[in-house]
Amino acid sequence: MAILSPEHPRFVNGAERQVWRLLREQLRPDDILLSGLRITDHRKDYEADIVVLMPGLGVVVVEVKGGSVWREGGRWHQYRGGDEVVIDPVEQVRGTRYALRSYVESDPRWSGRRRVCWAHAVVLPHTRLPCDFAVPDCPRWMVMDRRQIGDLARFLRDILSTQDTRARRLSADDADVMLDILQGRGQAQRDVLAAATERESEQQRLTQEQAVLLSATRALNRVEVRGGAGSGKTWLAAEQARRLTVAGQRVAVLCYSRGLAAYLKRHVATFPGDQRPAYVGEFHSLGHRWGAAVGSDDDSDYWENRLPAEMLALAQELPDSELFDSIIVDEAQDFADSWWPVILAALRDEENGGLYVFSDEGQRVFARYGQPPVPLVPLMLDHNLRNTRQIAGTFNPLAPMRMRLFGSDGPEVRFVNCAGDVAMSVGDDQIEVLLDEGWRPADIALLTTGSRHPEQIARQTVGQDSYWESFWDEEQVFYGHVLGFKGLERRVVVLVLNERSVGARSRERLYVGLSRARDQLVVCGSAEVIRVLGGEEVLRQLTAPAAVLASGVVAGGLVTDS
Repeated sequence: MAILSPEHPRFVNGAERQVWRLLREQLRPDDILLSGLRITDHRKDYEADIVVLMPGLGVVVVEVKGGSVWREGGRWHQYRGGDEVVIDPVEQVRGTRYALRSYVESDPRWSGRRRVCWAHAVVLPHTRLPCDFAVPDCPRWMVMDRRQIGDLARFLRDILSTQDTRARRLSADDADVMLDILQGRGQAQRDVLAAATERESEQQRLTQEQAVLLSATRALNRVEVRGGAGSGKTWLAAEQARRLTVAGQRVAVLCYSRGLAAYLKRHVATFPGDQRPAYVGEFHSLGHRWGAAVGSDDDSDYWENRLPAEMLALAQELPDSELFDSIIVDEAQDFADSWWPVILAALRDEENGGLYVFSDEGQRVFARYGQPPVPLVPLMLDHNLRNTRQIAGTFNPLAPMRMRLFGSDGPEVRFVNCAGDVAMSVGDDQIEVLLDEGWRPADIALLTTGSRHPEQIARQTVGQDSYWESFWDEEQVFYGHVLGFKGLERRVVVLVLNERSVGARSRERLYVGLSRARDQLVVCGSAEVIRVLGGEEVLRQLTAPAAVLASGVVAGGLVTDS
């Protein structure tokens, strides 16, 4: 079934509803079906009954005329409400097509893209036309009657595929951008918190709908769920743990990051007591729970090799009561090869015990390339649910798969073009701007890609547990690093691109950083660094909402050095 916008449209007559329903079923899954689009320019108002975006082909605007329609005396006629009226469906749809094309191409988000193929068609679902019907402005191949209605999608594809045009074919990315444009541009709300709360409710609803995946795969006990940032993986991991616990299993939820572990513990604490998994936390902390020796944070060999080896030996000696029926691993791309044997050994049934892995290859920011050593059924999440369309659009080109953007509209992403060595102080200034706009300290996180912010260093001197407690402090802005923020999110993120040089995992750090904000994203760093790491498409996404003035004046979302 095609992508629908809106999902449940209202129709002025049964003919439009009939055509929409037919197209909904006949179109391909990556086609986009829009209805009831209205547009106004300086000359007049237009309305498109149906617009179809077909990746690989182009865009076709459809005018639907129900009832009896015919040509007489060089004019179109229609019975409407018992009366005969003169109409001009061809002029209607042609004018609407060009108005829509002009609107799309004038939007800053389309900047830098060449024209794609556009066409228009007339559909008469209740009228029968002669096979040799033709008029100068509407050849037979451009108008469909009731005999052809059963193959409507192919009719539209044929119009686009046979059209002689120098315009290029519509790509999947073009379709996503065009859908975003045709749905309107989001504006920052005067009450930013009210708007963010409304978006958050919708994000939670969409995320919870993902639980249907768990129901559909109930019979599978070894699964890898792969998805890009914002697809709801962490929520699904916790929900899977709850469901398995309710079913009577002893369950562990593991991750690598201390921050994500702290979040997961707080999240499962909201479950009723008999629905909470037996263990939630860091992989390494499970070893300490078994009695493994505690090592230094600075000793990488301890964490990567010695502790996992000791954990494996301990797991093999554990009583059955300390083992697990199922183990869930979140952010599994962080796990090394030497850690997976420990996980299998911690299962009561190493051959058949439950193993549920949630991963995003695009967020592999550590120099580890571990993979589960057993076969897993792969499941894909390709919908972004947790970020606004504006934010998701910036990191979508970096995701391991092209994501469909299901989030709400929000404020434009802001980009401050500055050198990396001053990006941190620029980020501090942006926090003051955000606070003045009405965001609360608890809504904001400043994340660095290179050296840590002095405030983060100061808070970590009192210990990691205390530092992560500050993540939930309602009176403080949170200061962190993208490496420790994977799996976490904030309403507002100021991303500081301050790496001294481009490293092997700099692209992944950029992807993680861009995807941590739900509602408002501010990026401080060099445009050239973004171009090197993310390519022209990411840079275009960041700069598209604004026109840059030579004087360096702020225009829209872009600020340039002055």
